[in-house]
Amino acid sequence: MGPVNHVGKNYVASQRGSKLTKRLPHPEPKRPEIEPLSRAQLLVAMAATALLLLVIARVWLFFDPFHLPIALIWRDAGIGMVTGLGISAISGLNYRLWPAYRQSANFYLAFVLAPLVPFDSIWVGLLPGMSEELLFRGVVLPAVGLNLTGLVVSSLCFGVLHMSSRQQWPYAAWASLIGLILGSSVLITGNLLVPVVAHITTNFVSSLFWQLRQRHSQTSA
Repeated sequence: MGPVNHVGKNYVASQRGSKLTKRLPHPEPKRPEIEPLSRAQLLVAMAATALLLLVIARVWLFFDPFHLPIALIWRDAGIGMVTGLGISAISGLNYRLWPAYRQSANFYLAFVLAPLVPFDSIWVGLLPGMSEELLFRGVVLPAVGLNLTGLVVSSLCFGVLHMSSRQQWPYAAWASLIGLILGSSVLITGNLLVPVVAHITTNFVSSLFWQLRQRHSQTSA
């Protein structure tokens, strides 16, 4: 009977220990901090990303040569600029009304724009604006189809590109919606210049306003 009682006591003790362990909250793992980049590192990374997207677009065209044309027509350039300003205005309104998007945008923009200076807004507009449009609207959209399916698929791919983590889903969702607007603009006009100019404009405006607002808050603090 002795060994049985000894085993029984050990079993009861282990059960109590397991219950106590279940009651104690497990510490949550710390999220790894992302090391901020310097201005030079960020500009190089931006240029490298743009080059990579252009290479992907070029390789894609090797297998599927059909793509949307880009023609220098001043009327279409004006349409693109107005579209970009409209996107900037809608994004600003969305920033005020949707707290989850505001938090997500602040995180993304702080990481991308904090090391830069206002003059760098030109590169923030040109590098992603040209490379992303040439890939997603110039190649992916016609490859999937110049229809609703192609518009949705290319826009979702565009949104995924802007999703750095699961917490960034509001920013990615908004980017997908912007992709629908940019894709619709090229389907309506037939000129890739429209979304290119629109993308450059909205990136330039968003970057410049964010940096000027940050500088104003720092000087007034």
